[in-house]
Amino acid sequence: MSNWLAYDDGRTIGKVSAEGGVIMRDEEHPGGARITFKRGSGYISVSCNLYGWMDHTRFFGTVSDAQREYVAMKAALTSVLDVIGANGVKEIKVWEAISEFVRRFP
Repeated sequence: MSNWLAYDDGRTIGKVSAEGGVIMRDEEHPGGARITFKRGSGYISVSCNLYGWMDHTRFFGTVSDAQREYVAMKAALTSVLDVIGANGVKEIKVWEAISEFVRRFP
């Protein structure tokens, strides 16, 4: 997971997202993914994007649950990126990895 970097050099932290939540954590993987932790009025969320493949957002009741899942989702996103970046991988294998991610993190 060491390939993850602060998105936009950390300039998004503390900013208000398009949905109105304050961005608390925001990281990007050079392999083509982003994960963002937001706290809004009445919600806490973790959103992830596999560039060109999917967007997925989860909502949580507590900050601690969201923080724990943020770490787990980041590791799982790295695994999906490994599939996407594999030489000769068939598109169906990518969709299977994405489907497994969404099943694991509904």
